[in-house]
Order: sequence, then C-alpha cells, then structure tokens
Amino acid sequence: MEQVPSTGRLVQITVTEGYDLKGFKGDTPVTFIRAEFNQVVLGDSAKITVSPEGTAKYNFTSSFEFNPEGGITLDDLAHKPVFLTVTEVLPKEKKQKEEKTLILGQAVVDLLPLLEGQSSFQTAVPLHPVQGSPLETPSSSVKQCSLEVKVLVAEPLLTTAQISEGNLLKVTLEAAYSVPESFIPTGPGQNYMVGLQVPSVGEKDYPILFKNGTLKLGGEREPVPRPKKWPIANILAPGANNIPDAFIVGGPYEEEDGELNHPEDREFRNQAECIKKRIIWDLESRCYLDPPAVVSFQKRIADCRLWPVEITRVPLITVSKGKAGKTEKTDEEGQLSFHGVAYVNMVPLLYPGVKRIRGAFHVYPYLDNVVHEKTKCLFSLFRDLGHHLIHNNKIGGIISPLSKPAVPKNLKEDKPVKEKDIDGRLRPGDMQAPSIKSQSSDTPLEGEPPLSHNPEGQQYIEARTYIVLEIQLDKALVPKRMPEELARRVKEMIPPRPPLTRRTGGAQKAVSDYHIQIKNISRAILDEYYRMFGKQVATLESDMDSETLEEQKCQLSYELNCSGKYFAFKEQLKHAVVKIVREKYLKTTSFESQEELQTFISELYVFLVDQMHVALNQTMPEDAQGTIATIYTSSEQLRLFAFEAEVNENFEMAAAYYKERLVREPQNLDHWLDYGAFCLLTEDNIKAQECFRKALSLNQSHIHSLLLCGVLAVLLENYEQAEIFFEDATCLEPTNVVAWTLLGLYYEIQNNDIRMEMAFHEASKQLQARMIQAHVTKQKSIGTVEDIEEGGKRESSLGPWGITNGSATAIKVEAPAGPGATLSVLDKFLEESSKLQSDSREPILPTQTWDPSINQNLSNTFIKEVPAKACYERTISFVVDASEMHFIFLRLGLIYLEEKEYEKAKKTYMQACKRSPSCLTWLGLGIACYRLDELTEAEDALSEANALNNYNAEVWAYLALVCLKVGRQLEAEQAYKYTKKLKLKDEALLAEIHTVQETVGFGNPSF
Repeated sequence: MEQVPSTGRLVQITVTEGYDLKGFKGDTPVTFIRAEFNQVVLGDSAKITVSPEGTAKYNFTSSFEFNPEGGITLDDLAHKPVFLTVTEVLPKEKKQKEEKTLILGQAVVDLLPLLEGQSSFQTAVPLHPVQGSPLETPSSSVKQCSLEVKVLVAEPLLTTAQISEGNLLKVTLEAAYSVPESFIPTGPGQNYMVGLQVPSVGEKDYPILFKNGTLKLGGEREPVPRPKKWPIANILAPGANNIPDAFIVGGPYEEEDGELNHPEDREFRNQAECIKKRIIWDLESRCYLDPPAVVSFQKRIADCRLWPVEITRVPLITVSKGKAGKTEKTDEEGQLSFHGVAYVNMVPLLYPGVKRIRGAFHVYPYLDNVVHEKTKCLFSLFRDLGHHLIHNNKIGGIISPLSKPAVPKNLKEDKPVKEKDIDGRLRPGDMQAPSIKSQSSDTPLEGEPPLSHNPEGQQYIEARTYIVLEIQLDKALVPKRMPEELARRVKEMIPPRPPLTRRTGGAQKAVSDYHIQIKNISRAILDEYYRMFGKQVATLESDMDSETLEEQKCQLSYELNCSGKYFAFKEQLKHAVVKIVREKYLKTTSFESQEELQTFISELYVFLVDQMHVALNQTMPEDAQGTIATIYTSSEQLRLFAFEAEVNENFEMAAAYYKERLVREPQNLDHWLDYGAFCLLTEDNIKAQECFRKALSLNQSHIHSLLLCGVLAVLLENYEQAEIFFEDATCLEPTNVVAWTLLGLYYEIQNNDIRMEMAFHEASKQLQARMIQAHVTKQKSIGTVEDIEEGGKRESSLGPWGITNGSATAIKVEAPAGPGATLSVLDKFLEESSKLQSDSREPILPTQTWDPSINQNLSNTFIKEVPAKACYERTISFVVDASEMHFIFLRLGLIYLEEKEYEKAKKTYMQACKRSPSCLTWLGLGIACYRLDELTEAEDALSEANALNNYNAEVWAYLALVCLKVGRQLEAEQAYKYTKKLKLKDEALLAEIHTVQETVGFGNPSF
C-alpha cells in the first residue's frame, strides 16, 4: 500500500449495518452500497443478503484523501456530503448475461463534525427511497430504513488555532419575490442564478453561486418550516436533497435585518409572498473560513459595509448530439439578461454576539458606477468573471455533476484545467480576479466596457423585486461579553453591600437591659433622696432655690459613697455595660494601644449617657413631662420638601432633606438615587458617583443604578467602566430603550460607528415595538381614523392634542425629561401635526379632551403669549391630574396673591394643603388669610408651616406681622428676631413689617 503523504490524511467512512431494508423481489434481497464523494466513486461494498428482519451487516469501509494543498479541502468538506447509494441485485434470469440492478435509496452523510474538531463520529442516517422504491412507506407508523455509519480520521483535521479562530459561513438563499411579469414559466428554459463572493483561504475570494431557481406562479405562501437543500444537482432520491436538521423557519418581518422590515411594508410583503410570482431556491451553501480569512472578512465588512449579491437569468441551451457525441454551440451562449444586484448590509455581523442576519433586500439594476459607489467593487461576478458559467449553461451542463468547465481566458494554456465543484462553484485558485478589498482603486478592469444602462434590470425596480437571504456564522466575529462576566466586573468595581445581620437577643437586648438597670437604680436613688429630704421637699415645695438643691445633691452623694450603695449601683450596671460592649460594639479582644482604648471609652461614655437620658425620660412621672407637639414627616413628604427647595434654588435645605431620608432608611436605594440626582444638579459629580454606587451595591441588578453609574463614569472619563455598566444594563433588560440609547451615545463618544449603529438600531427597534403597543392601546381607548399598518398616522383631528403648529415646537423643547418612549411618541406626533396644522399663532383654544400635562407645559412656556393663570386653572379643572399638581397649585396660588385675588388664593392653597401639605402650601394659606384679615386662621397656618420648616424667613416674617396685629409684643419681637437672623430677602415685606411696628409702637427691639 502506498504511503500517505505528510500533507494528506485519510477520511474513512464505514457503513456497519442497515435497518428495515426491503427489496423489489423477495423478503431477503441481495444489496450492496456504493460510496461517492466529490463526483468520485469511493468504492462498492460486497453483496450482502438482507435478513428477514430487514437488517444487513455490510461492514463496508471506503476512504478519500484530505489534502488542503491540492485536492479535497476544508471547504469541500463543508458543503459536500458523502452519498451512500443502496442498490438491489436482482436474480439472473435465463439467457441473461449480466446481473440487473435497481437502486433502492440514497443516504447522505454530512461531514460537518470534522470541521468542528472531531476526529470521529457515529450516526444513523436515514435511507431516502428513490421514486418507485419498495422502501417508500405510505404509513408514518412504519419505521424508516437507515444506515449506521462511522466516520474516522487518524487525527483532527483542524488545529487548536483553526478551531478557535476559524469560522464556518452558511449562506441560505430562500427566494426572490415579486419578480418581473416578463418572467414566464413557459417557453425556452431559463436558469435563474444568484451569486456573491466571500474570502475563503487567506486573502483569496470564493464565489458562492445558487443556480436553477424554480419560477413559481403566485397563489399561496411558501410553507414554514421547510428544509434547506444541498446546492448539488442530480441527487437520485428526492429526500436526500434536504440537509439534515436544517430548516427555513421564517419569522416576523419586524425582527429581520433587511430593508423591508417596517410596518408599512407588511401589506406589500404579504401580497408578494402570497399572490405574486417568485423564484424559489431554498439552498444553503457553506464555506469554511480559516483564521486569515476571518480577519479579512471582518475587515472587508468594516470597509465596504454593503456587499453586492448579483442575480441574473441565463437561457438554457439544449445539447444536440452528433455522431461524435459533441456539443454544438449556438450564438445564444453567454447571454446575460435581467442582471440585477441587491445590496446586503453586512455590518450587523460586526455587532457583539451577532452570528446571523436574515432579511429581505431590494433588487436594483446592475450599474457599474452605482455598484462601485456603494460597495467599492468594480467587477461583476457573472459578467466579468463568470464566462465559464455561461459557456457551460446547457441542459446537462450546469446542472450535471459530470460536466467540465471551460478553460478561463486568464489561465495559461499549459496550466491544467481544474474541475469545477459538483455544485458549479470554482475553487479559489481558479479565479485570478481582484477581491472586493482591492476594488478601492478607480482603475477599471480591462475587457467589457462598464455598464451604465440596464433597461432589463430596471424591471426589478418597477416590480419591487426583493430577495430573502440568510447569512449565518458558526461563531460571532465580535464576541459578546457574557452576562456572568459583566456581573462579575460590576461586582469587582462595586462590592455588594452585605445584608444587615439580625441578632436575636443581641445589641437591642443589651441596650434594653441597660435601660432596665438605669430605671431600677434611678428608683433606688429617688427612694434614698425621699428618705433623706422628703419632709423638707414637702415643706418648701416650689420655693426651693438652687443652693438648697446643690446642698442636697452633695449630701446625697456623700451618703451613697459612705454606705457603699454607689459601688453597689456600679456593680449592678457593670454586667449591662459589658453586654453593650460585646453585643453592640463587638469588642471581645484587648485593644492594641492606649489611644485606641481611650477613643473607645470616650465613644462608649457618650452612648451610655445618651441612653441613660432616654431611660430617665421614660421613668419620669407623666405629669412632670411637658407635652411636645411633633409632626411626623414621611419619606415621601421629605422628598417633596427637597424638591420644593430645589425649585426655589435653596440647595442647602434640599440637601438637608435628602440626608434626612438617608438617615432614616439607609437601605433604600431610591433615596440614594434621589440624592445622587440632586448632587448632579449641583455639579458635585464625585458625591453623585458615590451615591449611585451605593445604590448599586444594594441591588446590582437595578437598571437605573447601572445606567446612572455609567453616566457618571463617562462624566469622570472612566470609559472602560462606563461600557461595562451600560452593557450590563442591556443584558439585564434587553428591551430597555434608554439603556440602548445611552450605550449608543457612549460608542458615539468613542467614535465606534459600527457599535453605535448597533445600539441605536436596537433602541429604535424596541422603541418601535413600544410605540406600536402604545398606539394599539390608545386606539382601543379613543379610536382612530387611520390604521397602524398604514404608517401609524394620527387622527385627522390631531387626536387628543389639539394644538397649533407654533405651540408644538415649544412643547417639544420644554418637555420634561422622562422615559424615552414618551418623548419619542410626542416627537413623532409633533412632526406629523406640524404638517397638518397651519402656521397660525393664535392662542390655544382646545375643543377636545386635553392632556393636563400639556397645559402644565404650556403655562411654563407661554407666560407672555398666553396667560399662565388660564392654563393652570384649566389644568386643575380636569378629572385626571397632571404629573406635578403640587407645583401647579403653588404657582396658581402665587399668581392669585400677586393679583390680589386673596379668596381664590386661599381656596387654591387649601386644596394644596389637603393634597400634599408642605411649608410652602401652609405659608401661602397663611398669607392669603392674613391679607383677608383672618388673623386666627393665618396664625394657625403659619404655625403649621413653621413646624414643618422653622428655617423659612418668610414664615417668621408673617408670624411677626400677625403678632403685631394682635398685640403680642414678646412673640412679635421673637418672630422679628428670627426674620432678621434668617436674612429675609423680600425687601418689600421687611418694609411692611417696619411700617406696622412703627404703627403699633413695638416689635423692634432696636427702637
């Protein structure tokens, strides 16, 4: 046996057994198997008699040599299967010289596992019957016959580097829909072909061709799922055409990556794919990309973006045989017609994690200048490089696996002609043409003049022809970071805050025991005091002076020390203090230095004294405690007060309210986000970052915290961290429009156009889905004239917003920040309404149901053009409240006060106090009552305002005025003192106070 060259490796295919076999004659037919690969017969098995049970033990091994340097290559293994044909040998009849054979069926073995790094695999492949074979089973309950096959190579065909860095490209051509009316199934035969080029081995291009499309008339939609087919002709068994476990499944138009994926295209596509003519291929072609080819493929996509996919129609020339059996050529050979091109956007394959694009792409006439402008390609696959295809385009030529291609003109005469692949494709070395990458130059190729006019191709535009194409990779060109990795990186940057430990009978019980001991000791000391000075206290009662109290204190201390009760009390407290040290401060070991000990003792002493006061206050008699009026403020009220302070630009007060919320509920991440947003407002980015990161440490899956941490990272130029935050947010919530938009803005800052396009495309896709859902919901509630499938147009009467063109622009500018969907829906409405409305600048006089938020924005925007008071009044008259009713009441009340409509102001502020009481609402009510000379009601309202915020100078000012009017001198002076101390800024109000003081003759201590 000859030794296998070092570059070649044997691939062995062994058929061990066949199951459920049947023959034409008899229950035990004699059969043999023929193995074929790449148009070459690998061998025939011995003739084996099938058992009555339908099994046959063949144990037949055949092989071929894999040699990437010449012969069978990795690309051949990718798209060519091994065919196993089972043939029955009929018994010889009398006077019959040779045995008669009939083919039973054909099996297909896909060698793709060898390209996945496997050195051997075993599989049971179905045996597909040929037409008329006894293996055809009309009943589905009968088992399908099959063959047990083993494939073996001595060592893996791919190295570790090739497995990890190489890739497998699959291109599936489904169909061309809405083809020109001039395409008719009758008349001379036509071969419908589609082709494109990809890099295969290093920098060389590999042409992928799809031929022999079937022209169909309209009438019904193609079924899904339907199997994909091998791009190989003359397969004997019809079922063997189908690639195992590969199906065309279709999907919603909106989820495609092509050009006809918008709602307005749905109706046309439904018509085209149901009614109109189409050309069906359903072919899948594979191509192995070695590591250099993967790099080249990725670079070309980045450089060219759009790839040309050509389509053409070539007449089939009938072969006429003479005596010599040679082919007679006619003048029609080589004629290209209906030459078109589709521009496939390959950029999505450079998106992280994307391995597949599928969509519908318009077909345009092939014009050299347009193709070059869009794809940087100066040659045509069919016209400039495909003469050999057309020359062999005879019936029995391009569809026959036995045909040979003509010698290309650019090959030397002494160079041996290489066989064309079984599917009609050329090997990379057969074509010495420049690649897409090299077509950036403006030097035209020699040969045919460039095509500038294509009347036949124009019919594609008139018919709105499009092809449906799928391009799939085994591995993504740009790997996507896994959610686990992103979560780990976030955890490394911001460690999660450990949950608070719950100690049953721990620190809380230790403090409680300390309180009990303090109460017991205090009662004992009181008893001792009463024993020593009880009669004296009863005699003097309230006439006891401080000197007497000090003398009694000294005598009591002396008595406690002399009697030993003081030390007994200390021992009684000792155990409780030790428990506090251990349970609350977790101190169980000795201190390392004296300074640390002293620091701890100081801290402990302060805590014990505070807790002693708490316990003593609890043991005081009820009649001895003064009633202190306290107003409890909830977290939401504190948020409202802080927001009020922000609006009034009193940032110091707002910060105090935010900090109070954090002290009360440090585990509430919303409080940290609110305070962080406030810090952003005050341009304290460092503190804002700290707040957002603390919020994220409480919940590392919180989307808003992740996005805000990313925004702060960008502001502080920590771009790597920002990308991790944004990517993690999109992984946790893929439908979040804001997350994708922020990721796109980040990539825009980084000048990463491809990823920016990916993020914005995904944001637009999610936003479109949200808008459709919102529109459908709105359509159900109010009803519209136009249907969503007709472009999502609004009502002819402008729907719920009856606004003019001028006001539309202002609303768009002044719209408050909120969810991206809300703003985008409003933007879309404004664009459409501006087309329908005239340029009228008249005041707004709505005649329909109005959105109260629009009135709110209008009043904020058009204070000069339209009275704000009218807008506010209309807003509060609606049954549905606007988003910020609290501030609407405050502003409307302020307008009433400025216009001296005090009764309306009082009514407005009363409503605000009932809905959301705050210092400002009570202050407004107090001012209105004071101006109406309702001094008692004014004092009550101002007192409520002062209880909520005793740092408001205006509250103290009006309290001073009330006290001056009612004649309470001491209180008037105190209120005036705080007014001056808090630096009242309203000079007119301060002048009014001075005037009243001069009138009544008191209230100003400086007189």
